[in-house]
Amino acid sequence: MRTIAVLNQKGGVGKTTTVVNIAAALAAAGSRVVVIDFDPQAHLTIHLGLEPQTVQSGSYKVLIQSAEFEQQILLMRPNLWLLPANINLVGAESELVSVVGRETILREAVESSQDKFDYCLIDCAPSLGLLTLNALAAADDVLIPLQPHFLALRGFGKLLQTVELVNKRINPNLKVTWILLCIFDSRASLPSEVRADIEQFLEKARGTNCAWAQAQILPVYIRRNIKLAEAPSYGKTIFEYEQNCHGAEDYRKAAELIHAQFQPSIPPETSQPVVAGEIQDESDSVEPSQPQPFGSHENQEETLVTPVPLSQPDSEASPQPSTQPVVADENQEQLSTISTPSPQTGSQVPAQLSTQPVGADEDQRQPPIEIKSIPSSQQETEADSKMQPSELTETTSDQSDT
Repeated sequence: MRTIAVLNQKGGVGKTTTVVNIAAALAAAGSRVVVIDFDPQAHLTIHLGLEPQTVQSGSYKVLIQSAEFEQQILLMRPNLWLLPANINLVGAESELVSVVGRETILREAVESSQDKFDYCLIDCAPSLGLLTLNALAAADDVLIPLQPHFLALRGFGKLLQTVELVNKRINPNLKVTWILLCIFDSRASLPSEVRADIEQFLEKARGTNCAWAQAQILPVYIRRNIKLAEAPSYGKTIFEYEQNCHGAEDYRKAAELIHAQFQPSIPPETSQPVVAGEIQDESDSVEPSQPQPFGSHENQEETLVTPVPLSQPDSEASPQPSTQPVVADENQEQLSTISTPSPQTGSQVPAQLSTQPVGADEDQRQPPIEIKSIPSSQQETEADSKMQPSELTETTSDQSDT
């Protein structure tokens, strides 16, 4: 398993959007991907269609209560699992102050799952606190989403110093591998100037022992796209919301470039399909009290299951109202393929880095929130029974303002 920490102490640069869509592209290609929400704001959890208030398991229990990692993750999409977060994660740092080895709790938790996933992406909080240190201690690579603006560039040096400190004292395998420019506007001159400054800085580090000596700017930037901002409100990835937009195209290319660095040099002779749910080794016997494997999803036209903890069998899974089923379309556009090692034989499986939008087109044109007025007192009882939880109401007074 390759663990990638998506990190930047500045907010609003596209960390969560990058984690969700790169993970979705890798999972659509057949790789087994688990994403970890390490931000108390729980934006990653919301982006994948799960309400943080309904989360009973998650990263807080892994950190504070030493819960089993595989028992806390949920299956959200084919080949895509989530360790969710909620507001309880805010108190994790203060509760871990007196704990010995508090910086390596996450690394110890995911060690048992190293051979069951291909990628692990960690959405870090916009800070350099204890949660971020746990993510860096567990990671192999650091991906830095960077908005090509002056203030974002000012914090870039401080971020590299933090990674260097963790590399020397906690995790000697940690290194900055990629820099991804997000919200890029090619019409302006400033983004190009910032990119040139970063390339010049990285070139000076070549051949040294610093943690970013091998870092590179991904040769694709994420263009400014309104669809990327709309997708989280529907609980969908960009490929499910609008697969033909610029944002989907850019993140698909970024996922291809990342995956290409970990492909085996010699392809195996045979290939077998990747099964979404079987994350346990075939040689291990499954006891009733142990996590049960999920079913196969070889038929991509079937409706997917709702989020289910790994410790719960499919037959006992209860549907979650906050997660919508995802249906693949037969008429999806054939795009560039990548090869993914099969967990059984290590063979490569050609797959597509594309997914279809969920639901009908008219559903995407409807906003997720509808604004209504509060009815009169005579109809209040009947209106309350029909009111949906996600609706917002606009209070109007009985008398006009004078």
